[in-house]
Amino acid sequence: MWKKQKIFETLTPFTLLDFENTPSAILWFSGCNMRCAFCYNPEIVYGIGEFCFDDFSSFFEARQNLLKGIVLCGGEPTIHTQIIEIATYLKKLNYKIKLDTNGLKPEIIKIMLQENLVDYIALDFKAPQEKFEIITKSTKNKYQTFTKTLSMLVEKEAHFEVRTTFCDSLLDINDIKIILKNLEILNYKGTYYLQNFIHQSNNIGDISQNNSINLFKELDNLNKYNFTVKFRNF
Repeated sequence: MWKKQKIFETLTPFTLLDFENTPSAILWFSGCNMRCAFCYNPEIVYGIGEFCFDDFSSFFEARQNLLKGIVLCGGEPTIHTQIIEIATYLKKLNYKIKLDTNGLKPEIIKIMLQENLVDYIALDFKAPQEKFEIITKSTKNKYQTFTKTLSMLVEKEAHFEVRTTFCDSLLDINDIKIILKNLEILNYKGTYYLQNFIHQSNNIGDISQNNSINLFKELDNLNKYNFTVKFRNF
């Protein structure tokens, strides 16, 4: 039954950018439990699903010797419980799995980790607690749900990265410092990526320009942390 359910917006057949050192395809899940203003995928966030897994299964079977990984992203993949069956199927074809997630479904992520259904996770740290609800347009107390996922990944020593999209219409330097401090308190030891917001015509929110704040100049002494801080698209 899960193979027949229309929960996907599209498939990107090849990427070298989204899963490091792993030639991959991207499977885009429809729908999301957030409405972040900087998001550039409104057609996916608001989508209801154009395709089912059966529409792509022959592609995955035929590419086993050409591709090494599949990126599960969206939208938010974990709002679909079928992701467990999908990842299980792809693992049987010997694909590595990368999951892009906002962390609001820790119970799904826990199962994927326990059953070895995910090789790498990219976890979005949208905002500190004080701004989390405003920026994500999610319901109350979802920051605690996110931190439950983050803490679980740290405790299980999962292979994952944490990333924040910096848009100075929504976040300021102090917000980033709070996030850095939170990661330090949790004893995170991976890589924290600061991603530069780039204005596009289809951003969900009414954000009219790119960032004017230079994080390189505003943040200093990043080497004091036990994790690595890197910048993307700055």
